[in-house]
Amino acid sequence: MKAKKGFNLREICGEQMIVAEGKENIDFSNIISMNESSAYLWKAVAGKEFTPNDLAQLLTDRYEVDLDTALTDAQTLAGQWIKAGIVEP
Repeated sequence: MKAKKGFNLREICGEQMIVAEGKENIDFSNIISMNESSAYLWKAVAGKEFTPNDLAQLLTDRYEVDLDTALTDAQTLAGQWIKAGIVEP
């Protein structure tokens, strides 16, 4: 999967949020806020092809989490990103 063009991580009022840029991406019904770990993952994979396994590896590299837990969390997050329309499967 890969992040769709035109979706960028920005800090707004102290919060990390995905901001749509360009007319084709504007949808004001869905604001995407990122916590620290999801923002870290987004920055790490922006512009690259990635899998949930890649996200899990990034999580285990940075946080004290076992690989099974990281993979479960990464799969959930990837699914949320796909559902939100900010990544292409």
